[in-house]
Amino acid sequence: MTMMTWKRTGSALMAGAATALLIATTAPAQAATPTWSVKPGGAATAKAGKTVLVDTKTKNKLTCAALTSKVTIKKGHHLAGAGIASITSLTFSHCSGPLGISFTVKSTHLPWKLNAVSYNKTTGVTTGTITGIHAALSGKPCTAQVDGTGATKNNGKVKVTYSNKTHKLTVLAGGGNLHIYKPSGCLGLINAGDPSQFTAVNTVSPAQTITSP
Repeated sequence: MTMMTWKRTGSALMAGAATALLIATTAPAQAATPTWSVKPGGAATAKAGKTVLVDTKTKNKLTCAALTSKVTIKKGHHLAGAGIASITSLTFSHCSGPLGISFTVKSTHLPWKLNAVSYNKTTGVTTGTITGIHAALSGKPCTAQVDGTGATKNNGKVKVTYSNKTHKLTVLAGGGNLHIYKPSGCLGLINAGDPSQFTAVNTVSPAQTITSP
């Protein structure tokens, strides 16, 4: 190898190393995937008092006196937030709507997934979502479906928080995508495509502790 060739090769290697260093120092850092810890996990029950589903366009409400849910919760450390728990059954009791119409609420496309998204170490509160929601409302004469982006999409979503201190899983009014579909005999009280919100405050038993670094 001649001296000239050596210099050219050395220059190319130095240029390549400098480029690699520049890319390494300027490329955006990859966000670390949060890992979660849950104890004791396992089978749990979530019970709420009054729950409310409101058509936010017509302002009409479906109110149930009580809700009991069965939940299976993962346990251990280094858990993914997505699907950290599964809601396997929901029982709504004594539901009524406008004009005093009595309703039954049937939850389908179970299990629904409970997903942990962020954690506040100061308050001990996890913020997350429940996804996969689909429910059928049945009254006389009104029937309807509740879902997310379509009547049969099975992708309804609500935003939730869970507090380690109070052991309450709270379904928030905002942050969801629920809509009314296929209303029949509802006299314009609710209409197809109307956005809706569901709220509930559930006490989880046995109490769970959910944390994330």
